Formats: sequence, structure tokens, C-alpha cells
Amino acid sequence: MEQNNAAGAADSGAAGRHAETAGGFPETADIETASDDYATRFSGAIGAWLLQVQENATARMLADYPGASVLDVGGGHGQLTPYLVRNGFDVTVTGSADSCGRRLEPYLGNGQCAFEVANHLALPFEDRSFDIVLSYRLLTHVTRWRELVAELSRVADGAVIVDFSSVRSFNYIAPQLFKLKKRIEENTRPFTCYKESELLAAFAASGFERGDRYPQFFLPMAFHRLVGSPGFSSFKEWGLRAIGLTSLMGSPVVLKMVRR
Repeated sequence: MEQNNAAGAADSGAAGRHAETAGGFPETADIETASDDYATRFSGAIGAWLLQVQENATARMLADYPGASVLDVGGGHGQLTPYLVRNGFDVTVTGSADSCGRRLEPYLGNGQCAFEVANHLALPFEDRSFDIVLSYRLLTHVTRWRELVAELSRVADGAVIVDFSSVRSFNYIAPQLFKLKKRIEENTRPFTCYKESELLAAFAASGFERGDRYPQFFLPMAFHRLVGSPGFSSFKEWGLRAIGLTSLMGSPVVLKMVRR
């Protein structure tokens, strides 16, 4: 893992603050991710386009698992819930505090998905309880990432799907550009970039191997938000993917690990 020290310290401090409101859970970055303020990062036409790219990548990863039981760890942001419910998956979402379920209320009242407050390093489920385990917007903001990987793997029967920021991308220089990124996005926060090889090794220790990967963007998401044009962004990213740059240096990467 490649972790910027300033980013790691900032995330550790945030985790400590959130732990006070989440029963002492050690990794609680999803409380912020599930907030209304965080959701504004994906507002408007450009936000909808960014989420559509993510949804398309997720659909690709789940194509072989129709109607599967899915655990969305730290998924209170609700970014995946509409797609999962619409496509007939049996969905359970975990969050570090009751507040993490608020954005899921339209789906909870009629039983379209379930929500549980949970310690993400000690999930309250038996081994291999779910066909698929998803976790987006979480791995990049935790410090005890190996424990998280092991726990996601423990409760997954078929596959684990995560997203992460790669060191082989513009994201790696984000700490140097953080002030500029903050001016563009306003509510951004530091994050950790990973070597994919280290993630693969951690999953391999739990009996998983790589099934698929999909780097979402070559250009930084902050750039797309600044430009604010889905048509322009879609055209640029299509061209960069066509010549192979996104495969080499795209981020965030959606990574699917399957049980051996």
C-alpha cells in the first residue's frame, strides 16, 4: 500500500472522531460517506454521469450472479442501492451508526433492502453468509485495511467487489494538489492509494483470486467536476480508454475477487 502520511493522519483523526458516535467501532469513515454533504459531490448532471460509470462497472461484475444475496459494507451512501434493488438482488447494507441508514429509508420501509449497524472489522454475520460482498467508498478511507479485506472475504461465499484509488493514476499526486482539489470539490477529504498487487495478496490470504477489474476514469474526478460537462467527459474518457491509457492508469478501480 502507498499511503501519504498526511492523508493517513487525517483519516485516523476522522476515524477517532466518528468512533465516539459509533459505539467505539475502529473504522467509521462511512459515517461521512453516508451524509447529505457527501452526496453533493455527486449532484447535478456530472455527478449522475460519474455514478452511471460506477453502476455500469458494478453491473459488469455482477452479471454472473442474478438474484444473489448482496452485503453492501459501508453502503449508506446509497450509490449502489437503486441498481441492486431494481435488478432483484437481496440487499443488506451495513453502516457504522444509525445515521448511515437515513439515505436508504425509501428502500427500507417496503422491505426492498435491510440495514444493520455494524463494526466493519467484526461483521455480525456467519462465514460465507452472502453470495456477494460489496464495499465502495470505504477501503480508500480506512487504516486497518488488511483486517477489512479479511472480514469482507470471510462473509462472502462467491465474490468480493471493492473500489480503490490506485497509485498508478493521477490520484497518487492528489496530496500535492489537495488545496486545489478542495477549492474545486469543497467537501473532499484525504484518501489512501493502493498498489493493486498488495490488495491481491491480502485477498489471496483469504482464499480469493482476481476475477475482473475496471478502472473507471483516466482523468481525475475533480477535473470532470470542474468541467461539468458529461458529454465532454464521456468523449474524453472514451478516447483515453480506447488507446489503453485507462487500463494502465485509471482510477478508482472496481476490483472483483472470487473465491478459489
